[in-house]
Amino acid sequence: MSVTTESIQVENVVASSDIDQELDLETLSEDLGATDFDPDNFPGLVYRMHDPKAAALIFRSGKVVCTGAKSVDDVTTALEHVFEELRELGVDVAASPAIEIQNIVSSGDLDHTLNLNAIAIGLGLENIEYEPEQFPGLVYRLDNPDVVALLFGSGKLVITGGKQLDDAEQALTKIESQLKDLGFLD
Repeated sequence: MSVTTESIQVENVVASSDIDQELDLETLSEDLGATDFDPDNFPGLVYRMHDPKAAALIFRSGKVVCTGAKSVDDVTTALEHVFEELRELGVDVAASPAIEIQNIVSSGDLDHTLNLNAIAIGLGLENIEYEPEQFPGLVYRLDNPDVVALLFGSGKLVITGGKQLDDAEQALTKIESQLKDLGFLD
């Protein structure tokens, strides 16, 4: 593992599940603690947890989305906590509903300042969006792994769209290799 890939830090893990039944969100908002429910602004109930720190978005359809967790283990623990809370309120939740990772957002550092204009040309415009007047980062869409990397002039980057923990490491290794091949990193 290179020094660069060691800089990778998971910032957010988003996962979804489904308890396969309609829910009465008004009643749940009264019975669960630490919830926000304002159907005029958002169709789901927001249930905030502190250990692990995460939020579950619970929808009338029975779909549950967990966001804000810093690891796959934390997102699993948070969703299991939601399922247990719902069971305690009399909701029939299966023993272990399937949990699907939707997105892992990671950050990293190439440890070099970057000339984003030169990189945009060097990497080819077909997978790049770079409009510094609109957004200070270069948007690089990779095919393998299927992620989007946001590169900044400071050398910092954000990798989003991953479904596995090693997607960010693979993406960073690929980007680092491409930038070295193009002469943008020593």
